[in-house]
Amino acid sequence: MRPSIRATRIFALVLTTVLVGCARRPAVMSMVTPAPVGSPVARPPGAGPDPTVVVIEERRDEIIVAERPEPAAFSDNRNVKAIYFDFDRYDIRPNDTQMLEVDAAWLKTNDMLILVEGQCDERGTSEYNIALGDRRAQATKNYLIALGIPASRISTVSYGKERPVCAAHTEDCWAANRRAHLIVKPRG
Repeated sequence: MRPSIRATRIFALVLTTVLVGCARRPAVMSMVTPAPVGSPVARPPGAGPDPTVVVIEERRDEIIVAERPEPAAFSDNRNVKAIYFDFDRYDIRPNDTQMLEVDAAWLKTNDMLILVEGQCDERGTSEYNIALGDRRAQATKNYLIALGIPASRISTVSYGKERPVCAAHTEDCWAANRRAHLIVKPRG
């Protein structure tokens, strides 16, 4: 390889590294503008902050940690029904969207807290099923929010494959375990 091509490649690599660099958080800085030339002028009392001082600050959103409701305090209600999912999926099926619309209509007229339990069949690892159950519960929660139920009323929990409603090793039984189970309790 010719030395000039090699040097060009090395230079391009160094230049790319310098330009891309690492992402950095902005720092909080304070800057003071230079004083005006001439005699200093006294600021009258109550004139507000000194316009020659500029402060740049980084602001962060406040993190609010909500208390997780105790699942034992919730119970089944015949007015809200569970929805079911296809194998290895967490998207809500068209028939189940209709079920959630009926559930949401009842929930809008009744001041209840909702706990959405994401559940899976026995196939797959515990870790995988906990994650899949969480996605199912979140998808159900998001759909209820889109239907007008306030997010502050809805909590989710994933049980993965730990709470089956059917213990047989058949496709019908597995289908019954792949669900988002809605339970409620009165608010307050």
